[in-house]
Amino acid sequence: MAKRSGKRAPKGRAKRKRSRRGFGSSVLIAAGVAVGLLAVLAVYQGNVRHVLDLRRDYSQANTRIHTLNTKIASDEAQAAALESDPVAIESAIRSELGLARPGEWVVREEDSTSLRNP
Repeated sequence: MAKRSGKRAPKGRAKRKRSRRGFGSSVLIAAGVAVGLLAVLAVYQGNVRHVLDLRRDYSQANTRIHTLNTKIASDEAQAAALESDPVAIESAIRSELGLARPGEWVVREEDSTSLRNP
């Protein structure tokens, strides 16, 4: 059989004192952790803002890259058509210079910002 020690479990008031001491130290530890976190936040606040700015810039750059890649693909397709298709060449020249074939009409659209309502 196991030998019992001479210590007994605390009763009543002694038990309450011990649990209060544990609660007080827990509160002290929690307060220390909170102060530590606030100190870390104060020190690194500028760095966090900088990281968020970098993420926003990265996202905008990726969007711009995607837009430019789409435009490059469109321009390459147009260049390939201009190299091999005589109709595309004629169409590009006529639209660039504002020329028309005999019997055709050229219609130019005015800038809507220059028109004023009296």
